[in-house]
Amino acid sequence: MQSEELLKIVQNELDERKGLQITTLDVRNKTSFTDFMVLVTGTSDRHLQSLCDYTAVKAKENGVEPLGIEGGPGSDWVLLDLGDVIVHAMTAQAREFYQLEKLWSVDQPKDIQKQAG
Repeated sequence: MQSEELLKIVQNELDERKGLQITTLDVRNKTSFTDFMVLVTGTSDRHLQSLCDYTAVKAKENGVEPLGIEGGPGSDWVLLDLGDVIVHAMTAQAREFYQLEKLWSVDQPKDIQKQAG
């Protein structure tokens, strides 16, 4: 399955499960360990867990075996690793604190020496 197809499945499932502020970051040119990161806000630790659990089930139904889920009861951040797509389900407070959108949207200078000179 192409990473774009998996991404659409993930986005649809998170939306159907009432995930808030679903944001997709294309990190194909920034890292080699994944193609897309999907950030979603949940209303409670139970909601975060169910967002990732249901998304993992939907991925399995489409032939993608999840590589792992990190976080659990009491967590303010649950991570679902689907290989080409990584889901970060976070509470609003955790999302504001870690600011992953800002972290991954910063482009590195293409030629550091040009800036130094």
